[in-house]
Amino acid sequence: MRAIKPVIPPKANRKIKRDCNFALYRERNLVERFFNTIKHFRGIATRYEKTARNYLAGLHLVCALAWIK
Repeated sequence: MRAIKPVIPPKANRKIKRDCNFALYRERNLVERFFNTIKHFRGIATRYEKTARNYLAGLHLVCALAWIK
């Protein structure tokens, strides 16, 4: 069993409130938004490249473009 703790804040109308680590939630949100940015590039999302070397090169290019943006 994985020791995963929920970091998404509970809804405001929830009867039993659970604790939320907002610093961890901010980091998780940043990572999810980055993956969403990467998936906008069709070649990376569908993995058109056959070899791992070419795919990694494309991934590096997309990451550089996302970082510049």
